[in-house]
Amino acid sequence: MDKLSQLPPEILLGIVNEKLRLFCGDRNELYYELDITPQLLERKLAQFGYQYDMLTNQYRRH
Repeated sequence: MDKLSQLPPEILLGIVNEKLRLFCGDRNELYYELDITPQLLERKLAQFGYQYDMLTNQYRRH
């Protein structure tokens, strides 16, 4: 979890969206898969304008 939180947002975004696309049906599965707290991931991506989109099951810029 510490390593993920230290990644640049573009790299983190790529990792989480790939996991969502290939392995996780929703973001709750993603949190478990990455062993990361929802607060940490959401805060990190929100700092750069990314939010989870349930319809597409990915993080997108809003």
